[in-house]
Amino acid sequence: MKELSLTTALCVIALLTACSSSATPQKGNSTSKVPGAQKVTDKRSQDLQNDELRSQVEQITSAARGRVGVAALVLESGESVSLNPDEHFPMQSVYKLPIAMALLHQVNAGRIKLEQRIGVEKSDYVGRAQHSPLRDNNPNGVELSIGELLRFTISESDGSASDAVLSLAGGPEAVQAFLNELRVNDIVIQNTEKEIGQDHATQYRNWASPAASIALLRALQEHKGLSEQSQALLLKLMTDTPTGQKRLRGLLPASAVVAHKTGTSGTVDGITAATNDIGLVTFPDGRHLAIAVFVSDSPADEAVREGVIAKVARAVWDKWSK
Repeated sequence: MKELSLTTALCVIALLTACSSSATPQKGNSTSKVPGAQKVTDKRSQDLQNDELRSQVEQITSAARGRVGVAALVLESGESVSLNPDEHFPMQSVYKLPIAMALLHQVNAGRIKLEQRIGVEKSDYVGRAQHSPLRDNNPNGVELSIGELLRFTISESDGSASDAVLSLAGGPEAVQAFLNELRVNDIVIQNTEKEIGQDHATQYRNWASPAASIALLRALQEHKGLSEQSQALLLKLMTDTPTGQKRLRGLLPASAVVAHKTGTSGTVDGITAATNDIGLVTFPDGRHLAIAVFVSDSPADEAVREGVIAKVARAVWDKWSK
């Protein structure tokens, strides 16, 4: 009985020693001993930063006094911010980007050659209220290469050229099928530029969500459905465009590389349906920012609408460019 009691006592002492040891505070940060604790801390910090950026974006966009959609994503890291990312916004000329991508997809398949020459008749031109240097410089029609039509469509945002490219790509149904192949949902193309110009309401049937626009830009950056050569051509046309200098480009450093596509509607009864810009911005370290800003149904003047886009782009640049 004495031996049993001694054994029991030793066990009790060992148990008490173990409990005392486990209760002793450890030096340093105890969370560093827990697997994944640092990742959780980093995630919370990132969420907080994004909440701050989103609040900044909300404050900036309130100046438009309309509907505003924003989505921005650093493709390499996944850092993102958004405002109304799934709402539908009229694209206007932003829709020329997926149309051009669909055409280049046909080129890659060997169905079309960029050097082919195509006639554009006077009857093909968009209305006078719509932007078309091609029509203005060639009032009786013109013949030019598909490559030149593509340049007019993207760099000049020419409505007449865009309709020719849309036809060559196979029409709205073919462009929609191409988007489906890319798994880019929530971009809808139903009409030609000429049709959009004839009826104010038609532009609302040709819409995109900011989130889908980011998916499209990612597909372009990763040249999905396009060869590297076609991707490089399209990015050059988007970078060389003179349109929208006060939008995404407006407040960024002069050295920033911005490949983008704008979209702008007319103003009816003091309300502008669309002032848009989407694009790929290259940071100094080579990372890529996909960003889309749609300003819709706004009573603000052009300077304010474009300023909203520029300020959003600058806020995002300041947060992630370093």
